[in-house]
Amino acid sequence: MFGPKIKLDKDLFERVSKVAKLSGYSSVDEFVTHVLEKELANLEDAESDEEIKKKLEGLGYIS
Repeated sequence: MFGPKIKLDKDLFERVSKVAKLSGYSSVDEFVTHVLEKELANLEDAESDEEIKKKLEGLGYIS
């Protein structure tokens, strides 16, 4: 089900772990997967690559 692993710094992992537990997720992986799927769905609703770039800029992911 899961592919390559990603690394998070210790502080971020601890924050994610805390929120995942409080939210009722069974693991950090499950929580991160859900959050990423949700964000990707928002971006994939765009009708063009340019619209995706504008959304990413609006979210502060790119400049």
